[in-house]
Amino acid sequence: MRPFLLPFLPGLLALAPSAQRAVPVFEDGRAQVVEAFRDPAAWIQHDLWVETEFDSDGDGRRDRMHVDVTRPGQTRSQGLRVPVIYQTSPYYSGTSTTDRAFFWNPAHALGATPPKRVDPPPVETRFARPLMSTELVETWVPRGFAVVHSASPGTGLSDGCPTVGGANESLAPKAVIDWLCGRAKGFTEREGDDEVRADWCTGKVGMTGVSYNGTLPLAAATTGVEGLEAIVPVAANTSYYHYYRSNGLVRHPGGWMGEDIDVLFNFIHSGDLEHREHCECEVRDKILAAGLDRVSGDWNDFWASRDYQTQLDGVRAATLVVHGFNDWNVMPSHGVRVYEALQARGVPAMAYFHQGGHTQPEILELMNRWFTRYLFGVENGVEDDPRAWIIREGARGAAATAYADYPHPDARFVTLRPAADGTLGLAPGAGRASFIDDSAMTGAELARAATSPHRLLFKTAPLAEPLHISGTPRLTVRLASSAPAANLTVWLVSLPWTDSRRTTDDLVTRGWADPQNRDSLSESSPLVPGEFVDVTFDLEPDDQILAVGAELGLMIFASDRDFTLWPPAGTELTVDLAGTSLHLPVVGGAAPFAPTPADAR
Repeated sequence: MRPFLLPFLPGLLALAPSAQRAVPVFEDGRAQVVEAFRDPAAWIQHDLWVETEFDSDGDGRRDRMHVDVTRPGQTRSQGLRVPVIYQTSPYYSGTSTTDRAFFWNPAHALGATPPKRVDPPPVETRFARPLMSTELVETWVPRGFAVVHSASPGTGLSDGCPTVGGANESLAPKAVIDWLCGRAKGFTEREGDDEVRADWCTGKVGMTGVSYNGTLPLAAATTGVEGLEAIVPVAANTSYYHYYRSNGLVRHPGGWMGEDIDVLFNFIHSGDLEHREHCECEVRDKILAAGLDRVSGDWNDFWASRDYQTQLDGVRAATLVVHGFNDWNVMPSHGVRVYEALQARGVPAMAYFHQGGHTQPEILELMNRWFTRYLFGVENGVEDDPRAWIIREGARGAAATAYADYPHPDARFVTLRPAADGTLGLAPGAGRASFIDDSAMTGAELARAATSPHRLLFKTAPLAEPLHISGTPRLTVRLASSAPAANLTVWLVSLPWTDSRRTTDDLVTRGWADPQNRDSLSESSPLVPGEFVDVTFDLEPDDQILAVGAELGLMIFASDRDFTLWPPAGTELTVDLAGTSLHLPVVGGAAPFAPTPADAR
């Protein structure tokens, strides 16, 4: 396809034609690097403060957000107007220690008040001007975009307090977008009156980022702010409850045992010393500490206010969701839930799922098409592309498999049931099986063990055909506990576990639940020792193909050392196999499951 110029960019019509004028160039539906935009020495780089509509640090003045800008020099020399790629973050100015001595101690009885946590030393702030970050600049400025960064409230040179999912984290980027679109005021200094205008911006803004930086584009989009046309949230946390809790259970993000929302506050609170004491007292110690509830793990109004899934009605920005099916920090359900919800609301949405962890895959070409379509208005047909892209096991980014949607449209639920002989099959199960909780054992150790009194393991016969799982498995467990409270963990694994050094390569998916929340996420009901209850919950979504000959294993245990609290060992859980079933979303139905001895009954 021949490259073409976009001659109708706003602001260019009034200029006399010139062979030397630099304008964005597009080929195959993507913005191309333009030689005239490549020279960093010609870029215009400056910082400013944008006034918001809130005062979160209580000093009687509206908070101002620190913002930096990098844009092509032609926005000054030629009057070129360009769209913006914008990223906001709490991380630009430094973070606190990751020493677990300042995290919550998970070793205590369930339902007990946890041991007191000690706050870490203050963040040693990096006050960088004019640029707080160079991320994205070399990728997008040469392609004819401006790149803008801002520091989140209470971080770096921005006013305010961190709230970790509070309203100001949505309203702060909204204010920056309002400034880019001419609706909010920007100033050359934090406390000055000299205004700065973004008259070089077309009024079209896209946002992207990874992890917390990927959460904030969605937060901004929930405000419905005009001008935010497209977002690409990568590994984004779409609900702080589902980040720190799981079906009523206190659960920690993978790799961050003992972290909770107040620990994250300490980690990012790099704002000026003048307001730190106020923010710690009024936000961390009053709002966060009062709402997080590490005793019950129940859903409450505090968590509801930090769940973007409940705030999606305002989203109008075209959303490209990117997430890994092996992201055990921000679980895959975060990406899947928001993608499905936006699809249901008619918002332009696409999903890109890969087999990796908490990382950004190589998706520049797709991101370029996305931003070119929605920020430049180039009719490249991306809205007519398949709605979902999946990186298959062992494949590279260029080999993404297209689906009409996710889950795969041909996926259907197959019900598998455990049997007393340790098999997992299509026939109803019978009998009971018991195990004893011991948080000293990791899930990987339990999966590798030939036998163990600390877990139940049921496995299918060797697969007769490849097993393509696509969607969100759901499990029902009928169980009784010897104690009023117990952790409940479930793993689906591919057996045999191939290498004792590997911890997750043979893991298909997993999930956690608090049996006390079997009837309500917002109200716990203690277990009556010896009395059976039904617990139904979703595991994390997946899209994976298991090879012929593999065995799918259902492993049920209690405390998951890498994710849950560590109660004293000894609680016994008994599972009624007749009341236990796994509903597995399978492309092609039950054909991969060869009959087991239980099926033959």
